[in-house]
Amino acid sequence: MSQPEAAMPAADLPAGFNAPVFAEPWQAEAFAMTVALHEKGLFSWGEWAQALSAEVKKPGAAADGHDYYEHWLAALESLLASKGLAAKPDVDAMAQAWERAAHATPHGKPILLENDPHAIK
Repeated sequence: MSQPEAAMPAADLPAGFNAPVFAEPWQAEAFAMTVALHEKGLFSWGEWAQALSAEVKKPGAAADGHDYYEHWLAALESLLASKGLAAKPDVDAMAQAWERAAHATPHGKPILLENDPHAIK
């Protein structure tokens, strides 16, 4: 009979290892949209990296990176506008519609765009 192997020492994990990857749900959604649009061939990963880099390098970016996903979203909007896929005014109008819908939705109910009081019905 062979002897059981000694337990392997636990690896030291970096601080924050169990912390959530995304601080807010919208960050995960922006990430997923970017990956999905790239996979559909709407832009190359090089184009994406260039757009994100341009946003992150703009004056006023937080040194600690807490605004990273705000830059991520701005890069996505900019890239979609440059490709003629979604103009900034259209994106802004849609964001405002979702915000109105959120304010008009009772607590605990799903937020639906149809709840926008300014929606054409």
